[in-house]
Amino acid sequence: MTVMKMKLNSSFLQTFTERGYLHQCSDLEGLDALAARQPITAYVGYDCTAPSLHVGSLISIMMLRLLQKSGHKPIVLIGGGTTRVGDPTGKDESRPLLTEVQIETNISGIRKVFERFIKFGDGPTDAIMVNNAGWLDRLNYIEFLRDFGTHFTINRMLTMDSVKLRLEREQPLTFLEFNYMLLQAYDFLELNRKYGCHLQMGGSDQWGNIVNGVELGRRADGAHLFGLTTPLLTLSSGKKMGKSESGAVWLNSEMLSPYDYWQYWRNVEDADVGRFLRLFTELPLDEIARLDKLQGQELNDAKKLLATEATLMAHGLDAAQQAAETARRTFEEGAVAEGLPELTIPPADFAPGIAVSELLRRSGLCASGGEARRLIKNRGVRINDQLIENELASLNPADFAGGAVKLSAGKKKHVLVRAGAG
Repeated sequence: MTVMKMKLNSSFLQTFTERGYLHQCSDLEGLDALAARQPITAYVGYDCTAPSLHVGSLISIMMLRLLQKSGHKPIVLIGGGTTRVGDPTGKDESRPLLTEVQIETNISGIRKVFERFIKFGDGPTDAIMVNNAGWLDRLNYIEFLRDFGTHFTINRMLTMDSVKLRLEREQPLTFLEFNYMLLQAYDFLELNRKYGCHLQMGGSDQWGNIVNGVELGRRADGAHLFGLTTPLLTLSSGKKMGKSESGAVWLNSEMLSPYDYWQYWRNVEDADVGRFLRLFTELPLDEIARLDKLQGQELNDAKKLLATEATLMAHGLDAAQQAAETARRTFEEGAVAEGLPELTIPPADFAPGIAVSELLRRSGLCASGGEARRLIKNRGVRINDQLIENELASLNPADFAGGAVKLSAGKKKHVLVRAGAG
């Protein structure tokens, strides 16, 4: 059900609603009463399809953080088992199947993300991380179908958005993927049995899968479980959250530097500033209301604050301050600021020189050499703030006498290029 306005008694759901997280709840009144009466345990599931999560997952991470700060217990469910199936939700084609080694590598990277946002431990509200491979790997297929398959009808499964999307677009949906919703529902049942988990949270695109879990808990065990979703987050322009011009906005510093992460938030659209301050920072709501009314240069200052607060949470205070200072020196002083993303060129690549277009491609500032040459032709490339007008321009080791050069694509994308030791 889509939630209606009602008086809420639990601090968790009050804050959840005030900051704009709430979209749907299977039983808002019942969940509010339970959360006001006692600490509850809730989970969000994350499949391990990459070595890091990206900004598209940040809203659910913030939900877990808010849950814990409100006196409740988060479970981070890592999909070591379901990753081997692949969630078809929102996808036109099957996800690539990963090996066990790839999944384990991805789990290690994802674990680092959560340690920045929530506290893990043995306390009553400390978070725990659980891998669903622990029970899915042991399932006996015939026994699973006998015990739980009777609670699902093909009629209803065909109405799920993840299935309808594929069928309407005449894209194949494998039987492997068709099983995903059963496994996710079983995860909720298992977490309730093992950990007393009563709430699953996620994005609105997961609503059908979440409701399946709520229903399975009721049918199999007579358990009163709850589902809660946030709005599917898009930018004001309609673009999907989590992508930038140069690719995914990863939450691990090994895949995206804190500076680039800071820049992502600094460059959000004007209309998104207030909403993102509510969702992705912990600034007081009255302060956010004031910032949301700013215009012009003052609005840019609000964007810088958003960028610094978001980077602080994901990468720590030192990284956030360094990113903000690097941006200030780069844009306000025109300096070759340390802290920019870096590219080191091996000596062998300077024979006789290396094209600026190739540096743009290697650094990720441009997707291809052709795009780089067009950008140079359109007067969009600078070296140490000096315009490059020759599409065939190149650099040699002598150009790096100062240690590094600043390569700029447009006004907002910069990389420090260094020559490797000979």
